[in-house]
Amino acid sequence: MDPALLEIIVCPDCHGELTVAAADDGVELTCGSCGLAYPVRDGIPVLLVDEARRPS
Repeated sequence: MDPALLEIIVCPDCHGELTVAAADDGVELTCGSCGLAYPVRDGIPVLLVDEARRPS
C-alpha cells in the first residue's frame, strides 16, 4: 500500500484511521476505532462497509 494513500483515506463508517494488517487471503485495512477490516483486492482497497469484515 502506498503510504501517501494511507495518510488520506479513513474508515467510511466512523472516519477512524486505517492501518495495514495481514489477512488470511492477503492484506486488509483495519480501522483502529470501530475495528472494521476492509479487504484489499489487486492492490486496491475496497472501502465499502458492506464488504468489510466485522470484528469478532
